[in-house]
Amino acid sequence: MSTELVIDVTPSEIAIALLENKQLVELNKEKRNLQFAVGDIYLAKVKRIMPGLNAAFVDVGYDKDAFLHYLDLGPQFRTLNKFVKSSLSRKGKAPTIPRMKIEPDIDKNGKITDVLKSGQLVLVQIAKEPISTKGPRLSSEISIAGRNLVLIPFADKVSVSQKIESPEEKKRLKKLVESIKPKNYGVIVRTVAEGKKVAVLDTELRSLVRKWETAFEKITHGNVPRLVISELNRTSAVLRDVLNGSFNHVYVNEDTIYRELKDYINTIAPEKEKIVKLFEGNQPIFDQLGVDKQIKSSFGKTVSFKSGAYLIIEHTEALHVIDVNSGNRSKLGEDQESNALEVNLAAAKEIARQLRLRDMGGIIVVDFIDMHNAENKQRVYEKMKEAMAADRTKHNILPLSKFGLMQITRQRVRPELNIKINEKCPTCKGSGEIGPSVLLVDDIENHISFLINEANYKKLTLKVHPYVAGYLNQGLISTKCKWFFKFKKRIKVEAVNSYHFLEFHFFDKNGEIIKE
Repeated sequence: MSTELVIDVTPSEIAIALLENKQLVELNKEKRNLQFAVGDIYLAKVKRIMPGLNAAFVDVGYDKDAFLHYLDLGPQFRTLNKFVKSSLSRKGKAPTIPRMKIEPDIDKNGKITDVLKSGQLVLVQIAKEPISTKGPRLSSEISIAGRNLVLIPFADKVSVSQKIESPEEKKRLKKLVESIKPKNYGVIVRTVAEGKKVAVLDTELRSLVRKWETAFEKITHGNVPRLVISELNRTSAVLRDVLNGSFNHVYVNEDTIYRELKDYINTIAPEKEKIVKLFEGNQPIFDQLGVDKQIKSSFGKTVSFKSGAYLIIEHTEALHVIDVNSGNRSKLGEDQESNALEVNLAAAKEIARQLRLRDMGGIIVVDFIDMHNAENKQRVYEKMKEAMAADRTKHNILPLSKFGLMQITRQRVRPELNIKINEKCPTCKGSGEIGPSVLLVDDIENHISFLINEANYKKLTLKVHPYVAGYLNQGLISTKCKWFFKFKKRIKVEAVNSYHFLEFHFFDKNGEIIKE
């Protein structure tokens, strides 16, 4: 299987598309100034205690207070709290964890009032990003993820990923990590660590410990709440979690991010450094590499997947519902049972892709086409488990009920990606009538005149539909050439496949859209 990452960098956001065998399977969109991402660690202040919920609301700087439940404090909360107090009050060097005395674990059945009070400073980690009307969900069981290892301060135990099948390899990794880890640090060995040598794991472990220690060297300075340790940006986090031997290319269209990714890959997998490529084409990167077309066909209420069969995907506040329909396949000569099985098996594969692609979380109910044969129902269940095996997000799948319904739960840690592909016509504004297309070029020319003569822009890029771009560039003395002679400025014309026929926009020398 070939895997590619396509990264589209714009002034406002970074869009990351993960393709497996040229098919889009994940899409992440990250604002350039994103805060409160999963994994970020904050020094925060307890706003109020809720004994009835056995939880506290905590101020991390978001509009709404974040939620911290007693069960998410972690067994070593007292030791963490002691460490934070010592770091804040110290007059000399920061306390070192290996020399600290570990406090007894908190009671699993205890009360939030036993360990927290209003106004208390507490170290927390974002477990779920703000979703809908809810603030972030927090945890005080801090962990710092690396490529091969996850560092857990104060845990002092080593566990190995259950996905590593070889008992000998599990035993080797556990013994190896136990011999190199500092006292009072816990470590989780990730699946990708299988077969890694001690030098690689030792270097990464030292790096994670240093990241933790460095964060507390200057913790006494600054306001509360504040960010203490930032998780990797989404691009690097995706690379860290999915980079493997099947990765063929990472395309990015911005030089700074290109260099950052090259440096990052050089630290986690030096042999893969050459797969990062800087895209310098004239067309938008998603258009050139066929990602935009897949986005248009993969999002929306109705998704076609095989020979006329399609899914209908509905979203509510409580759950997601997916209905499988055979469409015009029902007219084929096959018997109903075999036809239903074939459609359901294909649907299972597409549903697994849709869950990853849209990052759908919570409860998902799938209404498969009715089948009477118990063996066929089991085959669909097994197919769904197989298709979901590549999904890194925690999930649970139940067999089909007697009504043909399958229930899936999938962990939700960030808002679902929702891209609207059916929009009000931007040309007619819903009226059903448009202006005369013959006046389009005159309209564009009027905009150019204003931007050059009145707004004093020195350099302009005009982006239009490919047909319009072809018209503006055609001929010995093209319309574009006439503009050059008239305005004494060179206007660059670019074609964008995703634009509708009469759509056009101007961009300045920095590539930012000009809003008039």
